[in-house]
Amino acid sequence: MITFMKAAEEGSFSKAAEALFISAPAVIKQINLLEARLNVRLFERTHRGLQLTKAGESLYKDAAYLVQYSKEAVERARKAMQETQQVIRIGISVMTPTNFLLNLWPKLQEISPDLQFQLVSFENTPENAREILTHLGANIDVVAGVFDASMFHLKGKCAGMELRREPFSMVVPLTHRLAGKECLKLSNLAGETVDIIQPGWSSVMDDLRQDLLVNHPDITLREFPFYNIDIFNRCVNEGTLMIGVPEWKDIHPLMRVIPVDWDYEIPFGILHATEPSTAVSRFLNAVQKILSR
Repeated sequence: MITFMKAAEEGSFSKAAEALFISAPAVIKQINLLEARLNVRLFERTHRGLQLTKAGESLYKDAAYLVQYSKEAVERARKAMQETQQVIRIGISVMTPTNFLLNLWPKLQEISPDLQFQLVSFENTPENAREILTHLGANIDVVAGVFDASMFHLKGKCAGMELRREPFSMVVPLTHRLAGKECLKLSNLAGETVDIIQPGWSSVMDDLRQDLLVNHPDITLREFPFYNIDIFNRCVNEGTLMIGVPEWKDIHPLMRVIPVDWDYEIPFGILHATEPSTAVSRFLNAVQKILSR
């Protein structure tokens, strides 16, 4: 049935074969066998390609429904299994590594040995971030990362458990003149271009931006829309600096994170749904116990 649907969607046996990674003769043979078994003609073969017959259109609609229903049934079964097995699905991307889990793992196993973890990768884009935070618990249960109260404009959708506070630091290319320093003073940044995320991402970052604009006009600020690996690459290639956090020290091998002598920091922790599942609640309670020791 999948071969039939792909041929209908592509309008060509050869294109369907290419999409399915099989030969065109194999596709034709499968379609011929299907038509013979059903005793109906599914396609009109023309010099312009394939065209579904009325019978083919009817079968395609029903097949598409069955395939979608099957996928949903499998997803429901997986969710039921995960709930039974106490599986925590952790979102992971370039900007949201799981080092925190490695640090907590031995103690988590002591407190809740039956908890299981599944890593779910996602691409860092503003759209993905918004979708994931709005629907935590659907495909991803928790995400680790920096956050502050300004992020919870998604009230009723997303909450956070703070693990520690991350000081805003300077992400510096290894070829930069400041790369060898262990700590930076604001005077070191005079004449430099510093990349900073645009307003609205973090209220603390917005305060830092205002401080630099008013009190350190000799530093050029350049805004970007969202943290992702492309921003790191641009800094390396152009030799510019970027404001980040120590948690990102291993994201790019050609950059290092250096502390700065200012007093700006942001919480780092676990983002989760405001009404988490039983498994996630147990996970959060276990983390809370570890933190309170």
